[in-house]
Amino acid sequence: MPKLRWLSQREVLNIFADFGFAVVAQKGSHMKLRRQTDVGFQTLTIPNHKEIDIGTLKAIFNQASRFIPENELRDRFYGG
Repeated sequence: MPKLRWLSQREVLNIFADFGFAVVAQKGSHMKLRRQTDVGFQTLTIPNHKEIDIGTLKAIFNQASRFIPENELRDRFYGG
């Protein structure tokens, strides 16, 4: 089973930008990303840290997999 990759905040933003999410707000050290679909808005929250802890990345992956098919996210978050 591949391990979760170390990702920076910028890398995570780029991943979600590819899926149509954009930063709409920031409060403290957290950024709110949002995209509009035909059924409404989808919102994700990610920390604005230079490096994101592995446990936090796993939580972000799980949060995003509600909106994005897991197989499309897996290659971006997991690596050999």
